[in-house]
Amino acid sequence: MHLFHYHLVTSKVRLLEGRYLGKLGFELIGRYGWRGESSQWFEAGTSWEELDSMGFRLRLVELGRGAVNVVLQPGHWDVPRLDHLGIALDEDEYEAAINRAGELGLKIQDHPGKRTFMTTEAGYRLEVHPPRDWIEEALAQADDLQLTEIHLRANDPEEKAVALAEILQVDRSSAEVTVGDSVVRFLPNGPEGRPELVAEVLG
Repeated sequence: MHLFHYHLVTSKVRLLEGRYLGKLGFELIGRYGWRGESSQWFEAGTSWEELDSMGFRLRLVELGRGAVNVVLQPGHWDVPRLDHLGIALDEDEYEAAINRAGELGLKIQDHPGKRTFMTTEAGYRLEVHPPRDWIEEALAQADDLQLTEIHLRANDPEEKAVALAEILQVDRSSAEVTVGDSVVRFLPNGPEGRPELVAEVLG
């Protein structure tokens, strides 16, 4: 089990992208969106000024470093909020997580051969992956960098933690959940619904 991905929603995508590229040393994988009615994506090397001049409308920014993958999506909130966590599982863990989500009556969106989304009742989603070659290649870089901790602020931190631990059947201590070698820590005094990103620990 490996927590390798998180997807954030914010009104300040360009500012947050700059933080990951500059301060945290991530690489730009691509900017995805539309020109007119056509979906297009651009790798690093095409500036925001060029994209603006061609009428590009952003859908997502994808960034990566080591075994960590981050996606930024335009949205309403200045402070980034978590849409979902991405977790790589072995076959048995994957099947067990799907079954538990079904038993809990959660909404499951399956994309065969790609990934499965589960909508928790705590304001965020999980994206779970069975073994995939591209994930194995990314995780092989874990010695370079991985997500050690992610801190999220919520109005109901323990409820958020219970939802995560219950689906994955992992250890939880109050509002702190251990996912493989990573820790997801939910902090108090946050918003309802999607939790706010406070900090990541990369190592």
